[in-house]
Amino acid sequence: MNPIWNNFKELSTNIFHNLGLAWWIEIATQNPRCTYYFGPFLSLQEAKAAIHGYVEDLEQEGAQGIAIDVKRCKPDALTVADDLGERFDRKVRPVFSGQV
Repeated sequence: MNPIWNNFKELSTNIFHNLGLAWWIEIATQNPRCTYYFGPFLSLQEAKAAIHGYVEDLEQEGAQGIAIDVKRCKPDALTVADDLGERFDRKVRPVFSGQV
């Protein structure tokens, strides 16, 4: 793909995400008890095409009981650890090390 198309696609995806219209892959695992969000994607087809790679990565990490849903949403966090009652956002880092 050419750089102009890549820039347009990224801009479009960001707009769709901000409006809550982007597609996300939601993967819930039983062990560990977590919910992961992968995206955003511009189309349902694009999201479905990416599922296999994410599931494969989770299986290699030992995740079990994997359930997949593809939907339009705007997740607050990319990883939700249900068994710990915590939300992890890879973009947010604590200021003080005691907050980790």
